[in-house]
Amino acid sequence: MKKLFKALLLVVAFATVSFISSEKETITVVVDAGHGGHDFGGKHDDMLEKDLANAISKKIEALNSDKNIKLLFTRDDDKFVELAERTNYINSVKPDLVLSLHVNNNKNITTSGFEIFVSDKSVAYEKSNELAQKLVLDFEKNIPLKNRGVKTAPFFVLSKSEVPALTLEMGFISNQNDRNYITSEEGQNQIAQTILNFVSGLK
Repeated sequence: MKKLFKALLLVVAFATVSFISSEKETITVVVDAGHGGHDFGGKHDDMLEKDLANAISKKIEALNSDKNIKLLFTRDDDKFVELAERTNYINSVKPDLVLSLHVNNNKNITTSGFEIFVSDKSVAYEKSNELAQKLVLDFEKNIPLKNRGVKTAPFFVLSKSEVPALTLEMGFISNQNDRNYITSEEGQNQIAQTILNFVSGLK
């Protein structure tokens, strides 16, 4: 009886993770590269968060070979886009998922690792959290940085999006090990491919 119960739990867990596209062939994802223009985000010497977010956004686009993954972008160059403009766009196209790309910063240079944020103020909080829990494990398997887990925060894009939305903090620009990884070609490709594999697995 216990084995049957465990088996049922696994089936339920799998169904929960696969909720996005049980009847859809194409998954639409809005990639939201954080900051832009005069809004630099985090900074270390001449390295800027806005540039790293945009670079990885472009890697996701370049590496996507799955015709059933439709990618849309809140910005595709170095321009400032208001938060309300981002969420208005997101809610107008109604994607299956929003991935907001960011890089962390901390005065304590030993602080390191990746983390994923969701908003408990969002109408799609439960679905967002389910997806975040899966993606953070995918990152743990493929990204050689510390896993800081899934957290909640009232970030505007997360709170105001009417669809599942995650903020990916892909490492700390203030930490040398993280910085070396997220500014490298290999690191950016690994991050982008992990994200694409995750999205592909939701179909």
